[in-house]
Amino acid sequence: MRLTLLGTGDAIGTPKIGCKCPACMDALAGGPSRRMRFSVLVESEGSRVLIDSSPDLRWQLLKKDISKVDAVVWTHAHYDHYAGFGDFYRVQSHVDVYALKNTMDYILNYLYFLKPLRHDATAYEPFELAGLEFTLFKVNHPPTETIGVLIKDGHKRAVITSDTNLQIPEESLDLMKNADLMLADAITPPGYNINKHMNAEEAIGLARNLGVRDVKLTHLSHLYPPHQAALKNWPLGHDMMEIVL
Repeated sequence: MRLTLLGTGDAIGTPKIGCKCPACMDALAGGPSRRMRFSVLVESEGSRVLIDSSPDLRWQLLKKDISKVDAVVWTHAHYDHYAGFGDFYRVQSHVDVYALKNTMDYILNYLYFLKPLRHDATAYEPFELAGLEFTLFKVNHPPTETIGVLIKDGHKRAVITSDTNLQIPEESLDLMKNADLMLADAITPPGYNINKHMNAEEAIGLARNLGVRDVKLTHLSHLYPPHQAALKNWPLGHDMMEIVL
């Protein structure tokens, strides 16, 4: 199983329009602080699954030289996690899409002009996709219904928290334990209180408490220092980072 962090930014991405902070200036200069909005590509045995379809999806697929995916899993109905699905228009039709029912209803109402193949998933019930086992589990991103994703490839386990704070249900925490990799929402460095998201300290603490072997922070805002400086303190992901399990 190979995971590629297609986009590691928050809803506004980095650089933020009009901002001259150090991270945004590094991003504007083409540095590694430049972050497209959140998407993860999961590949196994020639199959490709997208976790969320970022508004920047067109550029992400061009960077990876990908013109076809086998399915898309949506974690929740926030614009920065689904709006790029329209970039399949006239490229690939009848894409298989997976989400909880309420999330699916909302997104497909917005994407009324497309005809994806709908699959309503149920939290905590595994399903097979692209030779991998996927399980959607509830997290806490008020007030929006939001799920994280557990992906199994044999004995290897990867967890994507999606957007969440620390108030994650116990049933979900049990699923997340001892993962080989966790891609964790960490929208800010410590010192900020955004009640819908974790900060870096909280995300790292969660990974430690769950016995996760490796953690990469994602869904990052421009409030971090420039990427190379931030790496001295936190295990930040970056756009197009590839991880093989």
